[in-house]
Amino acid sequence: MNRAEEFKDLVAQYTKFAASEITDDMSLRDDLGLSSLDFMTFLGELEDAFDIEIDLDRAVQIETIGEAIEMMNELVEA
Repeated sequence: MNRAEEFKDLVAQYTKFAASEITDDMSLRDDLGLSSLDFMTFLGELEDAFDIEIDLDRAVQIETIGEAIEMMNELVEA
């Protein structure tokens, strides 16, 4: 499983969507319906799963799954 698939598996735990239904252009808030609390909990889980530290100011500007995966990949590879 690649990082994007792992990411979508984590997101799916907070939504009504299966990981296979989540596309890169979906909005975390509008399409997937992540609440602020879900988003913060998800960020913590993401940090643990990929051993990264996410800048909260940058994270709250992320709108789509694709943008989030891109940020995560940058942090993992840094």
